[in-house]
Amino acid sequence: MKNILNRYLKIIDRYIISKYLGTFFFTLVIVITISVVFDISEHLDNFLSHNTTVYDIAFKYYAGFIPYFTNLLSPIITFLAVIFFTAKMANQTEIVPILSGKVSFSRFLRPYFISATLIFLVSFFANVYLIPYTNRLKVTFENTHGFNGDPTKNEVHLQLDKRTYVYVQSYDNAMHTGFQFVLEKFDGDVLREKIVANSITYDSLKNKWTMKDYSIRYINGMREKLAMNLQQKDTTLALKPADFETHDNVYSAMSMTELNKNIESEKTRGAGNMKDMLYEKYRRFIYPMASFVLTMIGVSISSRRVRGGIGLPLGIGLFLCFAYIVVDKFALVFAIKSGLDPLIAVCVPNGMFGLLGGYLLYKAPK
Repeated sequence: MKNILNRYLKIIDRYIISKYLGTFFFTLVIVITISVVFDISEHLDNFLSHNTTVYDIAFKYYAGFIPYFTNLLSPIITFLAVIFFTAKMANQTEIVPILSGKVSFSRFLRPYFISATLIFLVSFFANVYLIPYTNRLKVTFENTHGFNGDPTKNEVHLQLDKRTYVYVQSYDNAMHTGFQFVLEKFDGDVLREKIVANSITYDSLKNKWTMKDYSIRYINGMREKLAMNLQQKDTTLALKPADFETHDNVYSAMSMTELNKNIESEKTRGAGNMKDMLYEKYRRFIYPMASFVLTMIGVSISSRRVRGGIGLPLGIGLFLCFAYIVVDKFALVFAIKSGLDPLIAVCVPNGMFGLLGGYLLYKAPK
């Protein structure tokens, strides 16, 4: 193995890769440590008010928090790490001798992209397989410890199957009870049956719903039959209390299998969450590619020696980091709140900055 590495990785490759990965991991550890300290101070009241044990905090909440933010911040940390050590190499006139020794600029970039590939592979595996599992620990902890406030939806419209629709005006999560419940059954476009109940309560032992103070209206052409003031009835519906709850981070805690099943179910139910789920699915595959895009930009703006040392490249890098985050968030908003296709929205940040990176790479000193 050592002979193979020595054959394909020259001294300059090993030198740049060690600089790249060493700076990346050191910066990542510092940032995650600071994030954990700030998060503890922010949520200390939640921990104390729920009498949470140290074990639960460490192995349930932060076992999900640390992998999530490590993966989320890895492209940005990659960018800053590349700028920092490359600008330092340029400032110490290490790059000029390399390029003057008949080493092409594309050959100089090879160890950068080898390092970016390693980060990409780890990030891709984490996004698809690891992060959903650790996020489930984090999300479950947050939802049971009041991190997200009241998660209940109101004015809920759902399609249970091809001919059945339900509506709930409000829902009490603590009592598992919905109020002003309406169920409608259609035959094509024709309404055949309508049930209206003052309340509907979920029985977790029977896995059934209990309707109270309800009425049923049967419709057959011009003939109708109405049964009013009925007291109580148990019924089985393709409906769960979770359908009336909303959490901003719930889809990030689903495995790819669960996510795909929910997407298929959403095509029938129409709860209005399709774009959120598609965005989460596509993002898991596209987001890790940011390591290549930001590496390309980082090398381009920091490989030239400038007066003032590494301050200017770092300043430009911080500005571009902020710009990348803003574009990423705007893409998410446009995907969920407007008609922008989620796949296009996911590709927008890397696409825009990829074009910028290609231009900067073309203009970089060689």
